[in-house]
Amino acid sequence: MKLATFETRDHAALVGVVLPAQQRVVALSDAFLAHHGTMLPAFADMLALMRSGPGALDTAFELVARTHGDEPFVHPFDSVRFLAPVPLPEQIRDFSTFDLHMQQAGAAIARLRANRRGDDPRALPQPNDIALPPVYYEQPIYYKANRLNVIGHEHDVRWPRRARLLDYEAEFGVYIGHTGRDIDSRNARQHIFGFTIFNDFSARDLQEHEMEGPFGPAKGKDFDTGNAMGPWIVTADEIADPYDLAVTVRVNGEQWSRGSTRDMRHRFERMIEHVSADETLHVGEFLGSGTVGSGSGLELNRWIKDGDVVEIEIEKIGVLRNRVVAQSGQHTGDES
Repeated sequence: MKLATFETRDHAALVGVVLPAQQRVVALSDAFLAHHGTMLPAFADMLALMRSGPGALDTAFELVARTHGDEPFVHPFDSVRFLAPVPLPEQIRDFSTFDLHMQQAGAAIARLRANRRGDDPRALPQPNDIALPPVYYEQPIYYKANRLNVIGHEHDVRWPRRARLLDYEAEFGVYIGHTGRDIDSRNARQHIFGFTIFNDFSARDLQEHEMEGPFGPAKGKDFDTGNAMGPWIVTADEIADPYDLAVTVRVNGEQWSRGSTRDMRHRFERMIEHVSADETLHVGEFLGSGTVGSGSGLELNRWIKDGDVVEIEIEKIGVLRNRVVAQSGQHTGDES
C-alpha cells in the first residue's frame, strides 16, 4: 500500500491511500466517514495511522476496495499538494552506508578545502586514496538531522543565504512502525513500517568549513526546507527486497546520477539493532540510508543552480521532485 499526507484546496494534512495508476488518492478519514458515519482516530494523521497498528491498515485496504473512484473523497493528483509523508517525524537519523559515496565525497571535500585555502591542487587525493575509518565498517554511523525542516514532493527548497554550493543527495529510508529497544537485527524487519525517498540537500561550502572541527554536520545540513521526503510511503510488505533498487537522479530532466541500493554497507536491520541498543526506537522515527554512490553533485563536481528541478527516482517507490530557489542576487552553483 502507498500512503500519503496531502492537502486539498479545502482541507489540510489529510492521510490517504495513493492509486498511482489512476493518478488519484483516497482520503481515508472522509472515506470512513462516508461509509460509517463517524470519524476514526487512526486516520487523523500519518503518525496516528502508524501507531494504530495492522488493524488500521486493514481498514484502509477495505475502504479502498469499496471505492469506485468518483466519490468526493477521491482526489486527482492535480488537485492536491503532497506533503512529506510524516510532516513532523519523531526523529531523523541519517546514516552513511555507501562506500563509493564516502570515498568520492571525501576526495571532493578535499578539493573544496584546497580551493578555499589556496592549496596546491596537485596534492589532492583521488577517491581510491581515501581510507575509510575502521568504525565505518564496524558499525553504522549517522548524524541527527533537523526534523523541523522537512518538506514534501513538489515543494521548493530555499537556498541558504550564506551558501554558494547547494547539493542534492539521493537517499531512501524507513519509518519505524513498532516501538522497541535492544532489537536484534534478525527481528528488525518487523519494526519497519515502510519506505520513502529522501533528498538530503546540503550546503557543501558551509559543510566543508564547519567539519574541520572535527564534528558532525550542522549548518551545512540544517536550514529550512533542507530535508525533502516523499512523495509517499510504500509499506514494507510491498518491497520484498529493498536492497536491489535502482536509484536515478535527474536535474531539469537530464540524468546526472545513477546508483543502486544493493551497495549498502549496513542494511536497515543492522541500523535498527545499533540505534536501539539501550535506547528506545519510537513509531514515526526515520532512518536514512545515506547517499548512494555518485548520488550527489559533489561527487561529480557538477552543481545545481537557482531554479533547477531535482528529481530522485527509486524503483518500486516513485519520484520525489523539488525545485531549488535562491534569493534575488544570490551567487549559486559555481565552485570556482
